[in-house]
Amino acid sequence: MALSRDERERFLAEPHVAALSVSAGDTRGPLTVPVWYQYHPGGEPWVLTGADSRKARLIEEKGYFSLMVERLEPTTRYVAVDGAVSRIEPGTDEQMAEMTHRYLSGDAAERYLQFAHDNLGAHVAIFMRPQRWLSSDMGSF
Repeated sequence: MALSRDERERFLAEPHVAALSVSAGDTRGPLTVPVWYQYHPGGEPWVLTGADSRKARLIEEKGYFSLMVERLEPTTRYVAVDGAVSRIEPGTDEQMAEMTHRYLSGDAAERYLQFAHDNLGAHVAIFMRPQRWLSSDMGSF
């Protein structure tokens, strides 16, 4: 059963790991990778990625991407959203902290933030204007 707008937006706002997909060209399947993302109902989903990453280059070139999140319990449910890039901007320390604390807490978050600062280099924040949604709750199995 398809989810209502409110249900799918609330589900996407939960801290799932998303599968991000972007077209990789006519002779290849899409680049699909797991990512952390941020979303607030009614807003624009966004991701952080390396400024020179293949993912960032493809998203900038194609101008759109997709995110898909799922869970298996208590029911099998998923939400997929795709849309045009609304903006790409240099990533900030505040965005990195917001994203990290969405997925990690306490000492683990602080260790990851230090790792990111020491090892990950420049990031960009890529924002999506949601245009198409696909969702379902298939109940429990």
